[in-house]
Amino acid sequence: MPRKIRQFVADLEQAGFVLVPGGKGSHRKFRHPKLPGSVILGGQSGDDAHHYQEKQVRNAINKASQ
Repeated sequence: MPRKIRQFVADLEQAGFVLVPGGKGSHRKFRHPKLPGSVILGGQSGDDAHHYQEKQVRNAINKASQ
């Protein structure tokens, strides 16, 4: 069963990412003080996440923890 978008949001916030203004529609934009760029998640909180979103969030959290 795929994970939900809300689980990725919680994982990002726990890793130190903060929600910043700038997402359009159902997109959310997260930034981390140690990383250049941002992570953008699209979809409502209860939607199933796509495999590419899971990879994107996992890679961002790994880079932030180094």
